[in-house]
Amino acid sequence: MQAQLIALDWGTTSLRAYRLGDQGRVLEHRSLDAGIMQLPTTPRSIAGQRCCDGFELAFDEACGDWLDAEPELPVIACGMVGSAQGWREAVYQETPASVGALSSALVTVRSLRGIDVHIVPGVLQRSELPNVMRGEETQVLGILSSLPASETRKPLLIGLPGSHSKWVRAQDGRIVHFDTFMTGEVYAALSSHTILGRTLQRGDAFDSAAFDRGVGVARLPQGAAGPLSTIFSTRTLGLTGVLSGAAQADYLSGLLIGHEIAALVQLLKQTETALPAVILIGSGPLLERYQRALDASGFPQITIAEQATERGLWQVAVQAGLISSSSTADSRPLHVEN
Repeated sequence: MQAQLIALDWGTTSLRAYRLGDQGRVLEHRSLDAGIMQLPTTPRSIAGQRCCDGFELAFDEACGDWLDAEPELPVIACGMVGSAQGWREAVYQETPASVGALSSALVTVRSLRGIDVHIVPGVLQRSELPNVMRGEETQVLGILSSLPASETRKPLLIGLPGSHSKWVRAQDGRIVHFDTFMTGEVYAALSSHTILGRTLQRGDAFDSAAFDRGVGVARLPQGAAGPLSTIFSTRTLGLTGVLSGAAQADYLSGLLIGHEIAALVQLLKQTETALPAVILIGSGPLLERYQRALDASGFPQITIAEQATERGLWQVAVQAGLISSSSTADSRPLHVEN
């Protein structure tokens, strides 16, 4: 199948490159440890010029051979590549944000190859406590573009678990509100740089009972004291012999994710009469943990959505006129877990 677009998901630590064909189907993909904070440094020749610019080097490594074979392919990118520390800053667009709004605000950087790289802006939510996202907005819009119009008109809750988990509320195909929880980064800091790490032992096997115990504690009356109080139980349950060292890591994970979900429930109660269905974006063990915690918290339905970034970049490229408007987005259905 002939390629129609090169799509880049360029974050802080990694660069993922996709060669997309008709309807945004992935023909080939690559993943490099070349995020904006760890760019290549070894100079080499690009387009007949000696180059030492890290962004140029990473771009060439990711898709230079694709462009050698098909030099007319348009290129679009999202993520931290558009931050103030990125290749070219793409100023945040404010909520409510739509595919149309983002596609009309693309920022272009001309590479040494003479190829224009079109960068998708992030999204800013102005409030007393402002919130921002870069990259996640493209994933969310990719999922929204895959849903029937009747589904996008009603309020939706979309979760993006990670170091900085995002919970996005969307309606009428637009991002209208989102909350950020630094759960993953806090877990890493607590387990590696506090006294909790002295007895905590990481293993390959998932201790589901310990994880569920942590989720449950966050939902109990004791959990109302908040994570700053309950996290110490990771140590005390170990000291009293209730939790082994090997179980403490999954208990702490469940405790923090449980507090995140409990806080989300309280936020939803401010505007919703019942817990909504959830679309989770991603794959792998972390997503399974979130699904488990959401189930325990009473969320009625959880849908797992993959390839959200590719779908979103494709849709923005179509809206921006980088690809023929006759090209439609990948309409494969999302996967409902329960």
